[in-house]
Amino acid sequence: MSNKSWHLSRRQLLKGGGASLALPLLNGMNWGSNTSWGQGSGTDELPKRMLVSYFAYGAYMPNGTSGIPSVSKPHDDWSWWPCNTAGPLSFNKSSAPFEPLKDQISYLRGLDHQGGWSMGGHSSGDVFATAADMTEQEKTNNISIDQLAANTHGHQTRYASLVLGTEGGTGSYGSSKTLSHRGPGRPIPSMHKPQEIFNGLFSPYAGKGIEQVRSGLKREASILDLMMEHSRSFSQQLGKEDQGKVGEYLESIRALEKRVERTSQWTHQSLPKVDTKGLNLEVSHKDPKEYIRCMYDLIYLAFQTDSTRFATLMLESEQSSDSELWNYATYALGYNGATHDIAHKRPAEYSGLWDRWRAEQHAYFLNRLRETPEGNGNMLDRTVVLWGSAHPHASHSTRNYPIHLAGGNHLGFRHGHLHTFEGDRKVPLSNLFVSMLNAVDVPVENFADSTGPMTELLG
Repeated sequence: MSNKSWHLSRRQLLKGGGASLALPLLNGMNWGSNTSWGQGSGTDELPKRMLVSYFAYGAYMPNGTSGIPSVSKPHDDWSWWPCNTAGPLSFNKSSAPFEPLKDQISYLRGLDHQGGWSMGGHSSGDVFATAADMTEQEKTNNISIDQLAANTHGHQTRYASLVLGTEGGTGSYGSSKTLSHRGPGRPIPSMHKPQEIFNGLFSPYAGKGIEQVRSGLKREASILDLMMEHSRSFSQQLGKEDQGKVGEYLESIRALEKRVERTSQWTHQSLPKVDTKGLNLEVSHKDPKEYIRCMYDLIYLAFQTDSTRFATLMLESEQSSDSELWNYATYALGYNGATHDIAHKRPAEYSGLWDRWRAEQHAYFLNRLRETPEGNGNMLDRTVVLWGSAHPHASHSTRNYPIHLAGGNHLGFRHGHLHTFEGDRKVPLSNLFVSMLNAVDVPVENFADSTGPMTELLG
């Protein structure tokens, strides 16, 4: 009789060929043999890059919980939206850090993920980069846009993607600490310690000779071969349902094999040299400005050296009460209370200042890209950067995300406007994802619940 227990089947699968020792290590190798590393594909074409950056707890929108200003009221100087009506950008106190970047940014109002409407405002952050449908009984996330891009072009760089967050790990359903997912039920742990991130990017062989590294990769490849052989044999003894689960397991092994192979290939390429002047890798959360800028600096260096072209950064999770970042507004602004309280209590003297402070950190990154020459332009021209949150206001609404797009001027985007997608103009946020993916040469016609590309942003 076939064994109907997947738990038992999985336990048996891990017995053979020393795999019981190797598999846990490999599953945790998000920063080693799970990814590709390097300085580029060796082609003459300039790289096309993408970053998705997220901020928790929404933004200050004083004219209503929807975040859509009333036309009968003057626009508040501290609203997250820089201007009241659609058209050319003007800037208020909250958005002022972006004014020098006017021709390389857009604000998009009225966008969200319908699949997240059934979730609470905080929980909907889980699907920000996936647009997964969470209305079904079985609530499982899906692949994120960065990983879809990495699946297509990740082999061209030493590191297929870079997954960062200010808390690290994956979190759990409704309280994710990462934006990136390889597919259903497969979140990618975010990295949050600057020194470890730097070492992983630019000194992955520290303390080991290159031949030792290659020998280790060969051993891992042999173990994976044994696991594959044993799993196939074992699968024949199972019922149909368990065979399907083993099939998924085999796909994971195949993916690991490919990553080990890519890593081995990249050991024959020299590591990039980077200037670490001014980079404080020991910075703590108690210096949030320097900490967040350090995370942005690491992304910048990864992009500059073409170590990767796709990255995510989750700036605080939506459920961070057990984190040092629970109080980081205290360190940034002197606010006497949890950062989360600013979102809900919205004290007048701090709400706008908090949004402006976050804007300053993001503008810092955009300016670094813009100030770095590349080809007949600069790095920002060939990098599309999405910045936003999954709910607009203290209401926990899951509608009308605060969305800000920058860069990609040489990838087909045009900027300098506030675009509104309200009423009969309503479209899913996923339409923007389609355009972003196409801009980095991922030829998709749809993503999640999209209805097409977002042509309003295309030149």
